[in-house]
Amino acid sequence: MPLALLALAIGAFGIGTTEFVIMGLLPEVAADYGVSIPTAGFLVTGYALGVVLGAPIMTVLGTRIPRKRMLMLLMGLFVAGNLLSALAPAFGVMLTGRVVASLAHGAFFGIGAVVAAGLVAPEKKAGAIAMMFTGLTVANVVGVPLGTLVGQTLGWRITFLIVAALGVLGLLGIARLVPEIPRPAGGVRIPSELAAFRNVQVLLAMGMTVLGFGGVFAAITYITPMMTNVAGFAGSSVTWLLVLLGLGMVAGNLIGGRFADRALMPMLYASLGALTVVLAAFTLTAHTKAGAAVTILLIGALGFATVPPLQKRVLDQAAGAPTLASAVNIGAFNLGNALAAWLGGLVIAAGLGWTAPNWVGAALAASALVLALVSGALERRTASRPAGADGRVVAGATVSVTVLDAATALDPLV
Repeated sequence: MPLALLALAIGAFGIGTTEFVIMGLLPEVAADYGVSIPTAGFLVTGYALGVVLGAPIMTVLGTRIPRKRMLMLLMGLFVAGNLLSALAPAFGVMLTGRVVASLAHGAFFGIGAVVAAGLVAPEKKAGAIAMMFTGLTVANVVGVPLGTLVGQTLGWRITFLIVAALGVLGLLGIARLVPEIPRPAGGVRIPSELAAFRNVQVLLAMGMTVLGFGGVFAAITYITPMMTNVAGFAGSSVTWLLVLLGLGMVAGNLIGGRFADRALMPMLYASLGALTVVLAAFTLTAHTKAGAAVTILLIGALGFATVPPLQKRVLDQAAGAPTLASAVNIGAFNLGNALAAWLGGLVIAAGLGWTAPNWVGAALAASALVLALVSGALERRTASRPAGADGRVVAGATVSVTVLDAATALDPLV
């Protein structure tokens, strides 16, 4: 794997740290600004929405900029946002800093995935994407716990200053290690990029992203009250449970990248199917400490095992115009996070218990598996269409994927 992937991973590490570390520092931030915990929670929501909206906007704005330079600009924006958060004199200013930093998130991972895939041979693309996302997963093992510890002992502003420094390190690494990448012939054209969204396979992959990863967040968003009130862990033990979750994410990400290069769709079937079962089982295993710990590790592994294959699936299906689709798919991960957290909160508020979000997660993961089966059936149907004497698909048997194709692909599943 090229050394340039290390620079992308460092940037991903910084982004992953700033996204999740705020969850452990909400009490400190709320006390500093004199606001309630729910109000401070807007720092999480605002960041997620910024990722969803920023991914397509920043990608479109960067269509005329070489990809290496755009990655450097995005890291610069990330640094500026975290510096603003660290130095913010008022809560509104900090919220603005969070949104500014979030605008770089989706476009960085979207463009970075395209760059990473372009640095290696075709049969190693998913592995290269996984290497970049390793920075995000390692952030959950190292960056978030350490950032929380630093914020609680030295002050939360120090944490965001350190994250800004990580952004500077990532920027310098990209400048030094990532090669100049030729722009696609004719440049990046917005109409061509938007045309990718007429491909049902691209939309199905994004649907899998929203639902599959949403299943993970339905459970882990409420992991603290679930583990303290149901499993019987002390509040101080939750940090180590999150480290365990992060270790699972690292392993799952690397395994997903390795096997997605060999058999992408079977990898999705297996990971989404297993994730559905494990999330459903979490309603039972959450009642014991050992069972909960093992299940949390598996949720992290199976959840992130879907990330490289889903990102590669989007890149493959949007071939020729992958940049915008890749970035929007990153936004889809955060959309799934927000949707799952909301649904999980609804079932808890309805009095169904602290483990009820696990059933929500299982239902979301099962829905993603259905979309994967539809996608696979659709792909097989297209590949089996009759060919003419010259070996080409006969007239009327277009290779383009339509909504009607997606509907008829359900036939063998019924």
